[in-house]
Amino acid sequence: MEKAKITKVFYISMVLVLITVLLGAIWPAHFEKVTGHINNLISKEFSWYYVIISTVMVIFCVFLILSPIGKLKLGKPSDQPEFSLVSWFAMLFSAGMGIGLVFYGAAEPLSHFLTPPTAESGTDQAFRDSLRMTFFHWGFHAWAIYGVVALGLAYFQFRKGEPGLISRTLRPIFGQHVEGVLGTIIDVLAVFATIVGVAVSLGMGAQQINGGLHYLFNVPNTFGVKVIIVIIVTVLFLMSAWSGLSKGIQYLSNLNIFFAALLLFAVLFVGPTILIMNMFSTSIGNLLQNFISMSFDAAPLNATKREWMSSWTIYYWGWWMSWSPFVGIFIARVSKGRSIREFLLGVLLVPSLLSFFWFSVFGTTAIEAVKKIPAIGKMSVETQLFGIFHEMPLGIGLSILALLLIGTFFITSADSATFVLGMQSTHGSLNPPNTVKVIWGISQSLIALVLIYAGGLNALQSAAIIVAFPFSFILIGMMVSLYKDANKERLYLGLTLKPDKRFRKKD
Repeated sequence: MEKAKITKVFYISMVLVLITVLLGAIWPAHFEKVTGHINNLISKEFSWYYVIISTVMVIFCVFLILSPIGKLKLGKPSDQPEFSLVSWFAMLFSAGMGIGLVFYGAAEPLSHFLTPPTAESGTDQAFRDSLRMTFFHWGFHAWAIYGVVALGLAYFQFRKGEPGLISRTLRPIFGQHVEGVLGTIIDVLAVFATIVGVAVSLGMGAQQINGGLHYLFNVPNTFGVKVIIVIIVTVLFLMSAWSGLSKGIQYLSNLNIFFAALLLFAVLFVGPTILIMNMFSTSIGNLLQNFISMSFDAAPLNATKREWMSSWTIYYWGWWMSWSPFVGIFIARVSKGRSIREFLLGVLLVPSLLSFFWFSVFGTTAIEAVKKIPAIGKMSVETQLFGIFHEMPLGIGLSILALLLIGTFFITSADSATFVLGMQSTHGSLNPPNTVKVIWGISQSLIALVLIYAGGLNALQSAAIIVAFPFSFILIGMMVSLYKDANKERLYLGLTLKPDKRFRKKD
């Protein structure tokens, strides 16, 4: 086996990480102030840009689905999908499931119900709007962003034989320059975006584990306890990263799905089941009815809503962009042999619908609980879920199951991220050195702790929005590059919208 070569991307990215860690650790107040100022500047001056670019990616994906380009295969003509459709859907679901769904599953709909941007607090209209807005944040826009990155990587890697690097997806635009300084800059941005995006998720996981332990067992909810939690989880996923126990991570990934399904259906059946199903159906209809206006809304004449969007919509679009290299690489790896149309339909629809169902279950249950016990609405975001479970049958069991789920998500996300970061900093190697993976593992945990130390959830949100800004230009380039090359292939193969029985032989 050829030894993976550590590239400049690793060293430059590591310098950026060390600078970030040192600034946040030595001057936390100043770090929070500066990042908060940059975040406010971006949210104030460029919120329209985040709104438009995210929506453009949805339009781009729909266009490819409907165009003859959708017939192209992600691979050579003889390549067949490695996984069955059911297994592939399960892996897409696994990619979409993460700490964020547990962290925000009850908290986001509840927040929109209690402090809605447009409706009156606590009303039926606020209830309806809360799920519609949550669906909007976790649905088609998120998966279009992931889909653009995953499709670009899969197309150029499996069809064109390029290394699995973000920079190589831009060859149709920049030519050989992607192998030089420009390519290094692009890959450094991708690595730094990934590590910050993952750190945001890990930071939320540490906060919620601490919040749950505090609520259930009166463990102090302090930064010191969060450090201990991060250290324990870091040691666990580094042991896996060092030993290369892929079976262990595969086992944990399957355990994630089991725990998530168990928690989901337990809450569904002990919660307001009929209301949940009714809200699920109604909220999908509300989303589809208002989707276009919501997608382009930048709230130019409503300062209150604009501030709300900064904390929610703009934050999410930034987080999805920063998380996209990580999720995109995973989705690309399991999608070889599928057509672009099949790929995008699966990526856009399956995880979105599953997320909608998740938020219907936890959001509806949370809002009904707060109607009976208003004090839950005043709890911190990281403890609300456990407060809700406390009022339900089997509450302690649900809380422990939620803690286990967060822990397994924490470990698998961090371990997978070390592989992706190692791959991106060793010229796309599928076998990055263990030392590189361990260094990245420690780095992402340190950044998560620095962000918690410097400002908690606000700092995590600011980091996601800030790092997404430069990476968004790479996403634009990926769309242009992919269309340029794929359309050339379409013309060469003579593909049209008409059914073509010869397609499977010709593509």
